[in-house]
Order: sequence, then structure tokens, then C-alpha cells
Amino acid sequence: MSPGIVPPYLLSRLAESGAERFSGARSAARHTLRLDVPRRSARLTLSLDAENNLVAEFSDAPDRTISDAEGGESLPGRVVRRESDAPSGDAAVDEAYEGLGATFALFSEVFARNSIDGAGLPLEATVHFGDRYDNAFWNGDRMVFGDGDGEVFRRFTLSLSVIGHELAHGVTQFTTGLEYQGQSGALNESISDVFGVLVEQYARTESADEATWLVGAELFTDEVDGEALRSMKAPGTAYDDDVLGSDPQPAHMDDYVETDDDNGGVHINSGIPNRAFYLAATALGGSAWERAGQIWYDTITGGGVTATADFAAFAAATRSAAVARYGESSAESDAVRAAWAGVGIPIDDGRAR
Repeated sequence: MSPGIVPPYLLSRLAESGAERFSGARSAARHTLRLDVPRRSARLTLSLDAENNLVAEFSDAPDRTISDAEGGESLPGRVVRRESDAPSGDAAVDEAYEGLGATFALFSEVFARNSIDGAGLPLEATVHFGDRYDNAFWNGDRMVFGDGDGEVFRRFTLSLSVIGHELAHGVTQFTTGLEYQGQSGALNESISDVFGVLVEQYARTESADEATWLVGAELFTDEVDGEALRSMKAPGTAYDDDVLGSDPQPAHMDDYVETDDDNGGVHINSGIPNRAFYLAATALGGSAWERAGQIWYDTITGGGVTATADFAAFAAATRSAAVARYGESSAESDAVRAAWAGVGIPIDDGRAR
């Protein structure tokens, strides 16, 4: 289940705020929290034809459909743009369309994955969901975007890293199926952050050193003291606002947060594996999707990660993936080992250090 790009603890902080300047945002946050409670993730089921044969359609190009909820809460809404249609003139519609395409391009062109399920799944999205809805989410078969409240959050289609993040929840759904609780849930969130920033970096042709490593940098209005929802480079530094509070993400296991909130801290403790990926990618240099991204992709598609994997198990799996592709004594496997050690998760595979 993907509850949305905005963590519930941040929405709760806003909903409970008494700040006069965010009075409209406070009301919007409360409504967003109410809408998020009953949502459940669905899974795609493949159909059978009359002869009991599996039916699946494959395509080497995206098949996008954008619908408009027109401020309502019913999905999918009215179809407003299909694949190959001209731009609609509605910024949210066209941003969603381009974002779905950019995400498809990364997985297809870099990892040879045909859409998020690997089998040509059509990419569908709904924009203008709800009244000042402060979130975006993947519901198991489509992307859904709110317009934000205009005081704290702008419209959610503005951020390519957010679009990539939410669609990557679909990739996880069809690969590891990581349970959305505790460390496996934090890995679920981290994997989405990894591929969310890679979608953005690939679209911008940014190197690991040039990239900001921010998730949702376009979302906050100028009224907020913050630059993004999260920083993979420096977890815990994305925002520090008198109403929203400080970014609670740790960057090292020494600061791991034990909590029953947020499904056991899935949006909080994801800062630790996020930082590990950043360290691996910048140590290797060049384009992050080429080596570090390939290792993470091999890890989630290789069958070695269970649905309840913790950080240590996932770290070991990334090292195994690096060794399988690049070799035991390669720069890539050494960078992965050093990255996890850098966040307090040494990989114990019997190799002398």
C-alpha cells in the first residue's frame, strides 16, 4: 500500500497547527488525512481467453491516459488526454502525461523493463483529485494527484521525482512486494525515492554530482522554510519550519527511530537506505542510473529480496547483485559495501576487510 508522497506525520503536524497564515492549509490537511485512511492498494490480475490462455499485451512505448476528477473524489474521472493527443492546456494534465512518459522512459531505456509491471501495463493517472488535496499516490493501478492547498503545498504534478516515486511503488508491487511496515516498509519507500530521483536525473541528463538528490523540491510554497519533502544526500535537512517542524529522517542506524506511527516509521527511517544509495552513486560517479541504479534494479528484480526483508538483508542483496554483474573485487561491489557501512549497516559475507 502506498499512502502517498506526503508523510502522515507531516500532514498531522499541519492539521494540528494553530498558525494563522496556514489556516486554509490546516483544513486541507485534515481533509487529506480523512481521505487517506480507507485507501487500500489493489493488484493487477491478468485475464484468460476462451481457451484458458494467458492474455497480455506488450508495447515498447507508453500507453497513457489522463483523467480529471474535477475536484471530486471519485476515480477515475473524465478522460481528458490519451496517448499521442496534443497537450491539453491544463498544466496538471500535461505535467502528469509527461511525468508518466519520463518514468516509462527510464525503466524501458535503461533497465529494459516494459512499463512498471514489465508486461506493458498502461499508465493511467487522475488529476485535480479532491478539494485542495495535499497528496499524490499510487492506488494499485493508477496515479492520483491533488492540487495542494496553495498555502503549504503546490500541485503535485509539478514534481517529476514525486511522479517517479509513486509509480515506482507499482514496480515494487510487481517485484519484491515489500510489506509496508517497519524496515521492509522503509525499504519500500526508499526504493521509490531512489527511482523517483533517477527518473528526474535521467530526464535532465544530470550526473550524480550535479543532481540535487531532493524528493519533491517543487512542492512547498514560498511560505515554507524548506527545500523539499526529503533529501537523499542529507536526510534530516529537507525542511525546518516553525509550523511543519524539522525533517525527522535519520541518516545513520545510530539514529534509527523506533515508533508505532507512520507504519513503524516507513517515511522516517527510509532516510538510512536513501543515504546509502546516494553514497554508492556518488562514489561511482557519472550517471547514477548506469551502475548504482542498475544494482538496485537487479536487487529488486532478482528474486533474492523477501517481502519482509530488513535493512541488513537488503544491503547484502545489493552487494550480491553488484558482485553478480560487476565481479567480486569490482569498484561497484566495493562502493556498495562502503555505502552501507557509511550508514551503520556493515555487510557480513565473510570477506576480509
